[in-house]
Amino acid sequence: MVSEALRNTIPTERRLPFLALVGAVLAGGAAVIGVAVSQLPGASLPVAFWLMATIAVVADARPFTPPGRRQTLAVFPSICLTFAILLAWGLGPALAVQAAAVVVASWRMRHAVWRGLYNLGQYALAFGAAELVLQLGGARPYPLVGLSVGQVATVVVATIAWFTVKYGSVTLTIRLRFGESAWRLLRRTMVWEALTYGALLLLSPVLVAAAAASPALVPLVVVPLYAVYRMARLAEDLVGLTRRDPLTGLANRPALASAAAEQVTIHKDLAARGDPASRFGLLLVDLDRFKNVNDALGHEVGDQLLVEVGARLQATVGPRDLVARLGGDEFAVLAPRLSGAAEARAFAGRLAAALAEPVRLEGLPLDVSGSIGVAVWPDHGAEVAELLRRADVAMYDAKQRAAPVAVYSPESDHHTPQRLSLLADLRTSLEQPGADGVTMHYQPQVAVATGEIVGVEALLRWQHPVRGPVPPDQLIKVAEHTAVMRMLTLRIIDEVVAQLARWAAAGESVRASVNVSIRDLHTGDVAERIAGQLRRYGIPPRQLQLEITEGALMADPRRVLATIGALDRLGVAISLDDFGTGYSSLQHLRRLPLAEVKVDRSFVLGMAHDADDAAIVGSIVELAGALGLRVVAEGVEDAQTCQQLADAGCHVAQGWYYARPMPADELLPWLERYRKLADDLGGEKPHDNHLS
Repeated sequence: MVSEALRNTIPTERRLPFLALVGAVLAGGAAVIGVAVSQLPGASLPVAFWLMATIAVVADARPFTPPGRRQTLAVFPSICLTFAILLAWGLGPALAVQAAAVVVASWRMRHAVWRGLYNLGQYALAFGAAELVLQLGGARPYPLVGLSVGQVATVVVATIAWFTVKYGSVTLTIRLRFGESAWRLLRRTMVWEALTYGALLLLSPVLVAAAAASPALVPLVVVPLYAVYRMARLAEDLVGLTRRDPLTGLANRPALASAAAEQVTIHKDLAARGDPASRFGLLLVDLDRFKNVNDALGHEVGDQLLVEVGARLQATVGPRDLVARLGGDEFAVLAPRLSGAAEARAFAGRLAAALAEPVRLEGLPLDVSGSIGVAVWPDHGAEVAELLRRADVAMYDAKQRAAPVAVYSPESDHHTPQRLSLLADLRTSLEQPGADGVTMHYQPQVAVATGEIVGVEALLRWQHPVRGPVPPDQLIKVAEHTAVMRMLTLRIIDEVVAQLARWAAAGESVRASVNVSIRDLHTGDVAERIAGQLRRYGIPPRQLQLEITEGALMADPRRVLATIGALDRLGVAISLDDFGTGYSSLQHLRRLPLAEVKVDRSFVLGMAHDADDAAIVGSIVELAGALGLRVVAEGVEDAQTCQQLADAGCHVAQGWYYARPMPADELLPWLERYRKLADDLGGEKPHDNHLS
């Protein structure tokens, strides 16, 4: 009886239970209808019955369905009248009228034949349960007037039995048909169903009493029926205000969080059963350049754009997916039953493609694009809050890389609990100047042509009290996007200048290079701090040099130009670090007051066995020479590389071939040994093997 097309739309694991349920309801309903037919009265029924029957059939042409609900959740006003007929005239007349109402409603709503019969079967079972309660409770024959307290209680229990059978069978049907969580369905529909069904069923005994007084009172039931409809709709609207975004009509943040929590429960069960689609994705979508639309065309057009974007996302996703607006121009999509990150990325790619199509508003085609961050449960978080946070991290990663989609990666997450803990410990260490932990090591820089020590690079070290040595790159990643980075930079400047003063007092004048974050140069604080410390310790500005990474400089060269200019006027030299990896333009090299460029170690390390790396280093040396810049090669680890650098004309080298980074108190003894060895070797340049 169920169509082949319908069977094919139900997954295999639910198909057999669904068909079994349909068969059981049809069989049970047929049995109740058989009993009801035997109870049809032989005599003619009163006018009140015919009035109730007519209103019931007509009313079901317009069932109660709140906005956004499936038709499977519609409530039919006929039940008030057919339940009243059940009370007054028995099971046979009640089911006869209900059958007529089902025919009208099915025709009006274009239901398939099997569905109309299935609905009638549900009604038959519900009325059969109510009739059984009435029989057992002594409410047969039903007294039209003068009900006792016990009989009233029996009627209430009968309505509960009717509701339990009807609502329970509908919930189970939807669960098997659409795969929706029964608990989620109960929570989502219970208020609406209980209010409407309860009000309609409990209105029935009042209607019976009114009909007994005068059939003319029966048509007045239309007014309370409409009131029930309005009451239920208002209740739904009130619930919706807390679950829906008022502008787009999409789910809001609380609704998304609730739905995601339910998906955690569902997918834990799927994972336990070994289902390959045991993951779900949470995608955050942030529109690009939305502020430009608001500024240029006004907030009204901006709101229209948000509505259109919401509709476009909704049209792109599947029936199981949930689209939500979180606020502003940020949307979210909950995508269940995924196999992993690759499928989630492909899904996000389809959303990005849908957003890329221009939107025509106010006669203008507006280009809309978005950055989409993807997090997958449980790979990227077992809890909803963690999943949301990591989807947000991925979204900002996509924005920074100008990519439409990014999947969460721990490397992009600067605020994991571990990193936050590390950051707190770093802040504590920096707030205690005398405490051990944050220190500086120094690596000598050697003139390639002469072997003379021309400077040192100050390198950050941190000995964590529990974790031990923290790698410098990890330390910078933890601090660079926070206010702690400024504290760290100022601490390094103070420490290095003070150390230069201690060396000067010991008779050693040496230049020190210090690495700074590009964010430190966005204001003049660093230049002022350096000037103050140099004056305090009486250190010539030429003895301090700042290193700025090329990649960071390329991200925002204009904002740092003023600070670099101030440092240049002060006499502090600027070195461009990691040269060759940040795609500097010649325009930047020409405009910025640079003293040197440092060739990235990735090129220097490969010079001895890779002709391309050797050619790149040679080209950098030639370019820098043409611009009057000194060239420093870092990562020099063997004699062959050193000789190639000398042949290319490189000015300065540093690396393990000459010396490893060392604490400040070891530098002067090392310099003494190095210079003595240089005198002993004559023209040969000393290196680390000589000093070992």
